[in-house]
Amino acid sequence: MDRLKIVVLMLVGAFAGVAAFAQERPPNFVVIYCDDLGYGDLGSYGHPTIRTPELDRMAADGQRWTQFYSPDSVCTPSRAGLLTGRFAVRYGLSTKSRPVLFPDSAGGLPDSEETLAQALKKLGYATGCVGKWHLGHLPEYLPTNRGFDSYYGIPYSNDMDRIGPGSVDANIRDAETEDFAVWNVPILRNEEEIERPADQRTITRRYTDEAKTFIRENQGKPFFLYLAHSMPHIPLFRSQEFKGRSQGGIYGDVIEELDASTGEIRDLIEDLGIAENTLVVFTSDNGPWLICRSHGGSAGPLREGKSTTWEGGQRVPAIFWWKGKLKPGVITGVGSAVDIFPTLVRLAGGQVSRPVDGQDLSPALLRGEPLPRKTMFFWRRGELMAVREGPWKAHFITQNAYGPAERKQHDPPLLFHLDEDAGERHNIAGAHPEVIARLTKLRQDHMAGIEKSEDMLAPKIGG
Repeated sequence: MDRLKIVVLMLVGAFAGVAAFAQERPPNFVVIYCDDLGYGDLGSYGHPTIRTPELDRMAADGQRWTQFYSPDSVCTPSRAGLLTGRFAVRYGLSTKSRPVLFPDSAGGLPDSEETLAQALKKLGYATGCVGKWHLGHLPEYLPTNRGFDSYYGIPYSNDMDRIGPGSVDANIRDAETEDFAVWNVPILRNEEEIERPADQRTITRRYTDEAKTFIRENQGKPFFLYLAHSMPHIPLFRSQEFKGRSQGGIYGDVIEELDASTGEIRDLIEDLGIAENTLVVFTSDNGPWLICRSHGGSAGPLREGKSTTWEGGQRVPAIFWWKGKLKPGVITGVGSAVDIFPTLVRLAGGQVSRPVDGQDLSPALLRGEPLPRKTMFFWRRGELMAVREGPWKAHFITQNAYGPAERKQHDPPLLFHLDEDAGERHNIAGAHPEVIARLTKLRQDHMAGIEKSEDMLAPKIGG
Protein backbone atom coordinates (compact mmCIF):
# COMPACT_ATOMS: atom_id res chain seq x y z
CA MET A 1 0.00 0.00 0.00
CA ASP A 2 2.82 2.39 0.87
CA ARG A 3 4.47 1.58 -2.45
CA LEU A 4 1.20 2.32 -4.30
CA LYS A 5 0.91 5.67 -2.53
CA ILE A 6 4.45 6.54 -3.56
CA VAL A 7 3.69 5.70 -7.21
CA VAL A 8 0.48 7.78 -7.11
CA LEU A 9 2.31 10.71 -5.57
CA MET A 10 5.02 10.45 -8.21
CA LEU A 11 2.42 10.50 -10.99
CA VAL A 12 0.61 13.45 -9.43
CA GLY A 13 3.90 15.29 -9.16
CA ALA A 14 4.73 14.55 -12.79
CA PHE A 15 1.35 15.86 -13.99
CA ALA A 16 1.74 18.94 -11.80
CA GLY A 17 5.13 19.55 -13.38
CA VAL A 18 3.64 19.32 -16.88
CA ALA A 19 0.84 21.71 -15.88
CA ALA A 20 3.35 24.16 -14.41
CA PHE A 21 5.44 23.97 -17.60
CA ALA A 22 2.34 24.65 -19.71
CA GLN A 23 1.50 27.68 -17.60
CA GLU A 24 5.05 28.98 -17.82
CA ARG A 25 5.24 28.61 -21.60
CA PRO A 26 5.39 32.05 -23.23
CA PRO A 27 2.37 33.10 -25.27
CA ASN A 28 2.10 32.82 -29.05
CA PHE A 29 1.68 35.98 -31.13
CA VAL A 30 -0.13 36.53 -34.42
CA VAL A 31 0.10 40.03 -35.90
CA ILE A 32 -2.18 40.59 -38.92
CA TYR A 33 -1.21 43.74 -40.82
CA CYS A 34 -3.44 44.96 -43.65
CA ASP A 35 -2.27 47.32 -46.40
CA ASP A 36 -4.18 50.63 -46.74
CA LEU A 37 -7.18 49.51 -44.66
CA GLY A 38 -9.04 52.65 -43.56
CA TYR A 39 -10.37 53.53 -40.13
CA GLY A 40 -13.94 53.28 -41.38
CA ASP A 41 -13.69 50.07 -43.42
CA LEU A 42 -14.95 47.52 -40.86
CA GLY A 43 -18.44 46.95 -39.56
CA SER A 44 -17.34 47.46 -35.96
CA TYR A 45 -15.84 50.82 -36.98
CA GLY A 46 -19.03 51.99 -38.62
CA HIS A 47 -19.01 50.96 -42.27
CA PRO A 48 -22.64 50.78 -43.42
CA THR A 49 -22.38 48.14 -46.17
CA ILE A 50 -19.14 46.13 -45.84
CA ARG A 51 -19.86 43.10 -43.65
CA THR A 52 -17.06 41.92 -41.37
CA PRO A 53 -18.69 39.45 -38.96
CA GLU A 54 -15.46 37.67 -37.99
CA LEU A 55 -13.61 40.86 -37.08
CA ASP A 56 -16.71 42.25 -35.39
CA ARG A 57 -16.87 39.06 -33.28
CA MET A 58 -13.17 39.35 -32.53
CA ALA A 59 -13.69 42.96 -31.44
CA ALA A 60 -16.63 41.97 -29.23
CA ASP A 61 -14.67 39.14 -27.61
CA GLY A 62 -11.52 41.24 -27.30
CA GLN A 63 -10.59 44.90 -27.40
CA ARG A 64 -11.40 47.43 -30.11
CA TRP A 65 -9.09 50.45 -29.99
CA THR A 66 -10.41 53.77 -31.28
CA GLN A 67 -7.22 55.85 -31.15
CA PHE A 68 -4.53 53.53 -32.48
CA TYR A 69 -1.89 54.85 -34.87
CA SER A 70 0.32 53.37 -37.56
CA PRO A 71 3.97 54.47 -37.23
CA ASP A 72 3.79 56.32 -40.58
CA SER A 73 1.34 57.14 -43.33
CA VAL A 74 2.90 54.89 -46.03
CA CYS A 75 4.05 51.28 -46.32
CA THR A 76 7.81 50.96 -45.80
CA PRO A 77 8.36 53.24 -42.77
CA SER A 78 5.18 51.96 -41.13
CA ARG A 79 6.25 48.31 -41.38
CA ALA A 80 9.71 49.21 -40.19
CA GLY A 81 8.23 50.95 -37.15
CA LEU A 82 6.12 47.93 -36.22
CA LEU A 83 8.99 45.44 -36.49
CA THR A 84 11.60 47.58 -34.70
CA GLY A 85 9.54 49.67 -32.26
CA ARG A 86 11.44 52.70 -33.58
CA PHE A 87 10.45 55.41 -36.04
CA ALA A 88 11.92 54.79 -39.50
CA VAL A 89 13.53 58.25 -39.64
CA ARG A 90 16.16 56.92 -37.21
CA TYR A 91 17.60 54.46 -39.74
CA GLY A 92 17.08 55.89 -43.20
CA LEU A 93 13.65 54.54 -44.14
CA SER A 94 11.86 57.90 -43.89
CA THR A 95 13.63 60.43 -46.10
CA LYS A 96 12.94 63.16 -48.63
CA SER A 97 14.28 61.11 -51.55
CA ARG A 98 11.17 58.95 -52.02
CA PRO A 99 8.30 57.70 -49.82
CA VAL A 100 8.96 53.94 -49.87
CA LEU A 101 11.30 51.26 -51.19
CA PHE A 102 10.99 50.43 -54.90
CA PRO A 103 12.31 47.51 -56.98
CA ASP A 104 15.33 49.68 -57.91
CA SER A 105 16.14 50.63 -54.31
CA ALA A 106 19.61 49.69 -53.10
CA GLY A 107 18.76 49.42 -49.42
CA GLY A 108 16.36 48.07 -46.86
CA LEU A 109 15.98 47.69 -43.14
CA PRO A 110 19.60 47.92 -41.92
CA ASP A 111 21.33 45.30 -39.77
CA SER A 112 21.73 47.89 -37.02
CA GLU A 113 18.02 47.47 -36.24
CA GLU A 114 16.89 44.44 -34.28
CA THR A 115 13.55 43.15 -35.52
CA LEU A 116 10.78 41.75 -33.37
CA ALA A 117 11.45 38.34 -34.96
CA GLN A 118 15.11 38.49 -33.92
CA ALA A 119 14.21 39.52 -30.38
CA LEU A 120 11.69 36.67 -30.04
CA LYS A 121 14.00 34.07 -31.59
CA LYS A 122 16.44 34.77 -28.74
CA LEU A 123 13.62 33.75 -26.42
CA GLY A 124 13.05 30.43 -28.17
CA TYR A 125 10.26 31.40 -30.58
CA ALA A 126 9.53 29.94 -34.00
CA THR A 127 9.06 32.89 -36.35
CA GLY A 128 7.20 33.07 -39.65
CA CYS A 129 6.47 35.85 -42.11
CA VAL A 130 3.68 35.58 -44.66
CA GLY A 131 2.68 38.30 -47.12
CA LYS A 132 4.03 41.67 -48.16
CA TRP A 133 7.50 42.51 -46.82
CA HIS A 134 8.53 45.88 -48.31
CA LEU A 135 11.64 46.29 -46.17
CA GLY A 136 14.17 45.43 -48.86
CA HIS A 137 13.99 42.94 -51.74
CA LEU A 138 17.72 42.18 -51.99
CA PRO A 139 18.76 38.92 -50.27
CA GLU A 140 20.43 40.53 -47.26
CA TYR A 141 17.21 42.38 -46.37
CA LEU A 142 14.68 39.59 -46.83
CA PRO A 143 12.76 38.20 -43.81
CA THR A 144 14.90 35.06 -43.54
CA ASN A 145 17.92 37.30 -42.92
CA ARG A 146 16.02 39.46 -40.43
CA GLY A 147 14.98 36.89 -37.86
CA PHE A 148 12.23 34.90 -39.57
CA ASP A 149 12.58 31.13 -39.93
CA SER A 150 10.40 31.11 -43.04
CA TYR A 151 8.90 33.50 -45.56
CA TYR A 152 6.20 33.29 -48.22
CA GLY A 153 4.98 36.40 -50.01
CA ILE A 154 5.76 39.37 -52.22
CA PRO A 155 8.83 41.53 -51.50
CA TYR A 156 7.18 44.92 -52.13
CA SER A 157 3.84 46.51 -53.08
CA ASN A 158 1.55 44.67 -55.45
CA ASP A 159 1.39 47.59 -57.91
CA MET A 160 5.15 47.65 -58.55
CA ASP A 161 7.08 46.12 -61.46
CA ARG A 162 4.31 47.38 -63.72
CA ILE A 163 4.76 46.23 -67.34
CA GLY A 164 1.28 46.52 -68.86
CA PRO A 165 -0.06 49.21 -71.22
CA GLY A 166 -2.39 52.02 -70.29
CA SER A 167 -2.46 54.46 -67.42
CA VAL A 168 -2.56 53.58 -63.77
CA ASP A 169 -5.81 55.55 -63.55
CA ALA A 170 -7.51 53.40 -66.16
CA ASN A 171 -6.29 50.12 -64.75
CA ILE A 172 -6.61 50.29 -61.01
CA ARG A 173 -8.49 53.28 -59.65
CA ASP A 174 -11.98 52.40 -60.81
CA ALA A 175 -12.17 49.55 -63.29
CA GLU A 176 -12.01 45.89 -62.32
CA THR A 177 -9.02 44.03 -63.73
CA GLU A 178 -8.36 40.32 -64.08
CA ASP A 179 -4.99 40.79 -65.78
CA PHE A 180 -2.63 40.17 -62.88
CA ALA A 181 0.32 39.93 -65.33
CA VAL A 182 0.26 43.73 -65.72
CA TRP A 183 2.16 43.70 -62.42
CA ASN A 184 5.25 41.53 -62.70
CA VAL A 185 5.53 41.09 -58.94
CA PRO A 186 7.23 37.88 -57.74
CA ILE A 187 6.24 35.49 -54.97
CA LEU A 188 9.15 34.25 -52.88
CA ARG A 189 9.46 31.24 -50.64
CA ASN A 190 12.25 32.10 -48.26
CA GLU A 191 14.78 33.61 -50.71
CA GLU A 192 13.70 31.71 -53.84
CA GLU A 193 11.41 33.18 -56.49
CA ILE A 194 8.70 30.59 -57.10
CA GLU A 195 6.17 32.54 -59.19
CA ARG A 196 6.31 35.61 -61.42
CA PRO A 197 4.04 37.37 -61.98
CA ALA A 198 2.15 36.58 -58.81
CA ASP A 199 -1.39 35.44 -59.53
CA GLN A 200 -3.02 37.95 -57.22
CA ARG A 201 -6.50 36.58 -57.82
CA THR A 202 -5.77 33.95 -55.16
CA ILE A 203 -3.18 35.76 -53.06
CA THR A 204 -5.28 36.32 -49.91
CA ARG A 205 -6.38 32.66 -50.02
CA ARG A 206 -2.79 31.46 -50.32
CA TYR A 207 -1.54 33.75 -47.55
CA THR A 208 -4.25 32.35 -45.29
CA ASP A 209 -3.31 28.76 -46.08
CA GLU A 210 0.38 29.48 -45.44
CA ALA A 211 -0.43 31.15 -42.13
CA LYS A 212 -2.55 28.19 -41.01
CA THR A 213 0.20 25.74 -41.99
CA PHE A 214 2.74 27.69 -39.93
CA ILE A 215 0.44 27.66 -36.89
CA ARG A 216 -0.23 23.93 -37.17
CA GLU A 217 3.45 23.07 -37.57
CA ASN A 218 4.52 25.21 -34.61
CA GLN A 219 1.64 24.74 -32.17
CA GLY A 220 3.85 22.78 -29.79
CA LYS A 221 6.25 25.67 -29.15
CA PRO A 222 6.00 29.44 -28.71
CA PHE A 223 5.57 31.07 -32.12
CA PHE A 224 5.35 34.50 -33.72
CA LEU A 225 3.46 34.82 -37.00
CA TYR A 226 3.57 38.09 -38.93
CA LEU A 227 0.83 37.98 -41.57
CA ALA A 228 1.12 41.09 -43.73
CA HIS A 229 -1.68 41.09 -46.29
CA SER A 230 -1.18 42.69 -49.72
CA MET A 231 -4.78 43.84 -49.74
CA PRO A 232 -6.58 46.20 -49.91
CA HIS A 233 -3.68 48.02 -51.62
CA ILE A 234 -4.49 48.53 -55.28
CA PRO A 235 -4.73 46.72 -57.68
CA LEU A 236 -7.60 44.94 -55.96
CA PHE A 237 -7.99 41.19 -56.33
CA ARG A 238 -10.16 38.68 -54.51
CA SER A 239 -10.85 34.97 -54.79
CA GLN A 240 -13.66 33.68 -57.01
CA GLU A 241 -15.92 32.88 -54.05
CA PHE A 242 -15.89 36.52 -52.93
CA LYS A 243 -16.68 38.15 -56.29
CA GLY A 244 -19.85 40.18 -56.04
CA ARG A 245 -20.44 39.16 -52.44
CA SER A 246 -20.32 42.61 -50.87
CA GLN A 247 -22.67 45.56 -51.16
CA GLY A 248 -19.49 47.61 -50.93
CA GLY A 249 -18.40 46.71 -54.46
CA ILE A 250 -14.98 45.30 -55.39
CA TYR A 251 -13.36 46.97 -52.41
CA GLY A 252 -15.98 45.45 -50.14
CA ASP A 253 -15.35 42.00 -51.62
CA VAL A 254 -11.65 42.35 -50.79
CA ILE A 255 -12.34 43.42 -47.19
CA GLU A 256 -14.83 40.63 -46.68
CA GLU A 257 -12.24 38.08 -47.82
CA LEU A 258 -9.73 39.54 -45.33
CA ASP A 259 -12.43 39.21 -42.68
CA ALA A 260 -13.02 35.56 -43.55
CA SER A 261 -9.26 34.92 -43.52
CA THR A 262 -8.99 36.30 -39.99
CA GLY A 263 -11.93 34.15 -38.92
CA GLU A 264 -10.25 31.01 -40.29
CA ILE A 265 -7.06 31.76 -38.38
CA ARG A 266 -8.92 32.43 -35.15
CA ASP A 267 -11.01 29.27 -35.57
CA LEU A 268 -7.84 27.22 -36.09
CA ILE A 269 -6.30 28.66 -32.92
CA GLU A 270 -9.47 27.69 -31.05
CA ASP A 271 -9.58 24.20 -32.58
CA LEU A 272 -5.95 23.52 -31.65
CA GLY A 273 -6.67 24.43 -28.03
CA ILE A 274 -4.11 27.26 -27.92
CA ALA A 275 -6.49 30.24 -27.80
CA GLU A 276 -5.79 30.94 -24.14
CA ASN A 277 -2.10 31.19 -24.92
CA THR A 278 -2.26 33.18 -28.17
CA LEU A 279 -2.52 36.95 -28.61
CA VAL A 280 -3.87 38.07 -32.00
CA VAL A 281 -3.47 41.68 -33.13
CA PHE A 282 -5.24 42.99 -36.24
CA THR A 283 -4.42 46.45 -37.63
CA SER A 284 -3.35 48.40 -40.74
CA ASP A 285 -0.12 49.98 -42.00
CA ASN A 286 -1.76 53.34 -42.75
CA GLY A 287 -5.04 54.94 -43.77
CA PRO A 288 -6.99 54.54 -47.02
CA TRP A 289 -5.66 55.45 -50.46
CA LEU A 290 -8.32 58.02 -51.20
CA ILE A 291 -7.17 58.92 -54.73
CA CYS A 292 -8.24 55.43 -55.76
CA ARG A 293 -11.87 56.52 -55.46
CA SER A 294 -14.14 53.44 -55.27
CA HIS A 295 -11.06 51.20 -55.04
CA GLY A 296 -9.82 53.04 -51.96
CA GLY A 297 -11.25 52.76 -48.49
CA SER A 298 -12.80 55.10 -45.96
CA ALA A 299 -11.32 57.02 -43.05
CA GLY A 300 -14.78 57.33 -41.52
CA PRO A 301 -15.07 60.61 -39.57
CA LEU A 302 -11.36 61.37 -39.88
CA ARG A 303 -9.70 63.88 -42.17
CA GLU A 304 -7.73 62.82 -45.26
CA GLY A 305 -5.98 59.46 -45.74
CA LYS A 306 -2.81 57.66 -46.75
CA SER A 307 0.38 59.70 -47.16
CA THR A 308 -0.77 62.54 -44.89
CA THR A 309 -0.28 63.23 -41.20
CA TRP A 310 -3.93 64.15 -40.76
CA GLU A 311 -5.78 61.63 -38.59
CA GLY A 312 -7.09 59.67 -41.59
CA GLY A 313 -3.52 58.97 -42.67
CA GLN A 314 -2.41 57.22 -39.49
CA ARG A 315 -5.31 56.47 -37.15
CA VAL A 316 -6.28 52.93 -38.06
CA PRO A 317 -8.46 50.04 -36.86
CA ALA A 318 -6.86 47.90 -34.15
CA ILE A 319 -8.32 44.80 -32.52
CA PHE A 320 -6.60 42.77 -29.79
CA TRP A 321 -7.87 39.28 -28.95
CA TRP A 322 -6.57 36.83 -26.35
CA LYS A 323 -9.14 34.40 -25.02
CA GLY A 324 -9.53 34.62 -21.27
CA LYS A 325 -6.67 37.09 -20.84
CA LEU A 326 -7.98 40.45 -22.08
CA LYS A 327 -11.00 42.16 -20.60
CA PRO A 328 -13.30 42.81 -23.57
CA GLY A 329 -14.17 46.43 -24.26
CA VAL A 330 -13.60 49.56 -26.30
CA ILE A 331 -10.23 51.20 -25.58
CA THR A 332 -10.29 54.95 -26.14
CA GLY A 333 -6.73 55.70 -25.03
CA VAL A 334 -3.84 56.23 -27.45
CA GLY A 335 -1.70 53.39 -28.79
CA SER A 336 0.53 52.78 -31.79
CA ALA A 337 1.99 49.90 -33.77
CA VAL A 338 5.44 50.97 -32.54
CA ASP A 339 4.19 49.74 -29.16
CA ILE A 340 3.83 46.18 -30.45
CA PHE A 341 7.59 45.46 -30.30
CA PRO A 342 8.14 46.22 -26.60
CA THR A 343 4.76 44.77 -25.64
CA LEU A 344 5.36 41.36 -27.22
CA VAL A 345 8.95 41.14 -26.00
CA ARG A 346 7.82 41.80 -22.43
CA LEU A 347 4.90 39.35 -22.70
CA ALA A 348 7.40 36.75 -23.93
CA GLY A 349 9.45 37.26 -20.78
CA GLY A 350 12.25 39.26 -22.40
CA GLN A 351 13.71 42.72 -22.03
CA VAL A 352 14.01 45.36 -24.74
CA SER A 353 17.74 45.75 -25.31
CA ARG A 354 17.83 49.31 -26.70
CA PRO A 355 15.84 52.55 -26.50
CA VAL A 356 12.66 52.38 -28.57
CA ASP A 357 9.85 54.77 -29.46
CA GLY A 358 7.27 52.18 -28.46
CA GLN A 359 5.65 51.76 -25.06
CA ASP A 360 4.88 48.49 -23.26
CA LEU A 361 1.10 48.02 -23.39
CA SER A 362 1.04 44.75 -21.45
CA PRO A 363 -0.03 46.23 -18.06
CA ALA A 364 -2.93 47.95 -19.81
CA LEU A 365 -3.86 44.85 -21.82
CA LEU A 366 -3.68 42.34 -18.99
CA ARG A 367 -4.61 44.36 -15.92
CA GLY A 368 -6.50 47.36 -17.24
CA GLU A 369 -3.89 49.83 -16.03
CA PRO A 370 -3.79 53.31 -17.64
CA LEU A 371 -2.18 53.39 -21.06
CA PRO A 372 1.39 54.72 -20.96
CA ARG A 373 1.33 56.63 -24.25
CA LYS A 374 0.75 60.37 -23.79
CA THR A 375 2.39 61.61 -26.99
CA MET A 376 2.47 60.67 -30.66
CA PHE A 377 4.86 62.03 -33.27
CA PHE A 378 3.86 62.20 -36.93
CA TRP A 379 6.77 61.86 -39.37
CA ARG A 380 6.41 62.15 -43.13
CA ARG A 381 9.36 61.73 -45.49
CA GLY A 382 11.93 62.72 -42.91
CA GLU A 383 10.02 65.69 -41.47
CA LEU A 384 8.24 65.88 -38.12
CA MET A 385 4.98 67.44 -39.25
CA ALA A 386 2.65 67.05 -36.27
CA VAL A 387 2.69 66.25 -32.55
CA ARG A 388 -0.04 64.91 -30.29
CA GLU A 389 -0.16 65.17 -26.50
CA GLY A 390 -3.26 63.93 -24.72
CA PRO A 391 -6.23 65.20 -26.76
CA TRP A 392 -4.23 68.04 -28.37
CA LYS A 393 -2.67 67.77 -31.83
CA ALA A 394 -0.58 70.49 -33.48
CA HIS A 395 0.24 70.51 -37.20
CA PHE A 396 3.47 72.39 -37.87
CA ILE A 397 3.56 71.35 -41.53
CA THR A 398 0.80 69.95 -43.72
CA GLN A 399 1.00 68.52 -47.21
CA ASN A 400 -1.52 66.91 -49.52
CA ALA A 401 -1.09 63.24 -50.27
CA TYR A 402 -0.56 63.27 -54.02
CA GLY A 403 -0.52 65.62 -57.00
CA PRO A 404 1.09 69.06 -56.86
CA ALA A 405 3.08 69.44 -53.65
CA GLU A 406 1.05 71.86 -51.54
CA ARG A 407 3.38 71.87 -48.58
CA LYS A 408 2.39 74.47 -45.99
CA GLN A 409 4.35 75.51 -42.94
CA HIS A 410 2.17 76.88 -40.15
CA ASP A 411 3.28 79.57 -37.68
CA PRO A 412 1.56 79.32 -35.32
CA PRO A 413 0.80 75.65 -35.93
CA LEU A 414 -2.76 74.46 -36.44
CA LEU A 415 -4.26 73.09 -33.24
CA PHE A 416 -7.11 70.60 -32.76
CA HIS A 417 -8.73 68.97 -29.73
CA LEU A 418 -9.15 65.41 -31.00
CA ASP A 419 -11.58 64.24 -28.32
CA GLU A 420 -14.01 66.94 -29.42
CA ASP A 421 -12.97 67.26 -33.06
CA ALA A 422 -11.64 63.95 -34.42
CA GLY A 423 -12.15 65.25 -37.95
CA GLU A 424 -9.68 68.14 -37.39
CA ARG A 425 -12.10 70.73 -38.73
CA HIS A 426 -11.79 73.55 -36.21
CA ASN A 427 -8.41 75.18 -35.66
CA ILE A 428 -8.35 76.57 -32.11
CA ALA A 429 -4.70 77.64 -31.92
CA GLY A 430 -5.59 81.25 -31.13
CA ALA A 431 -7.39 80.28 -27.92
CA HIS A 432 -4.64 78.07 -26.52
CA PRO A 433 -1.16 79.65 -26.79
CA GLU A 434 0.03 77.68 -23.76
CA VAL A 435 -0.75 74.38 -25.52
CA ILE A 436 1.03 75.57 -28.65
CA ALA A 437 4.10 76.43 -26.57
CA ARG A 438 4.10 73.02 -24.89
CA LEU A 439 3.71 71.03 -28.12
CA THR A 440 6.35 73.17 -29.83
CA LYS A 441 8.80 72.26 -27.07
CA LEU A 442 7.88 68.58 -27.38
CA ARG A 443 8.61 68.75 -31.09
CA GLN A 444 11.96 70.43 -30.57
CA ASP A 445 13.00 67.93 -27.90
CA HIS A 446 11.97 64.95 -30.01
CA MET A 447 13.81 66.20 -33.11
CA ALA A 448 16.92 66.83 -31.00
CA GLY A 449 16.95 63.13 -30.12
CA ILE A 450 16.84 61.97 -33.74
CA GLU A 451 20.16 61.13 -35.38
CA LYS A 452 19.38 60.62 -39.04
CA SER A 453 21.40 57.98 -40.90
CA GLU A 454 22.15 56.88 -44.45
CA ASP A 455 19.23 57.08 -46.91
CA MET A 456 18.14 53.48 -47.48
CA LEU A 457 15.34 54.36 -49.91
CA ALA A 458 17.47 55.80 -52.73
CA PRO A 459 17.76 53.91 -56.04
CA LYS A 460 20.83 51.92 -56.99
CA ILE A 461 23.49 53.90 -58.82
CA GLY A 462 22.59 53.68 -62.46
CA GLY A 463 19.26 52.09 -61.47
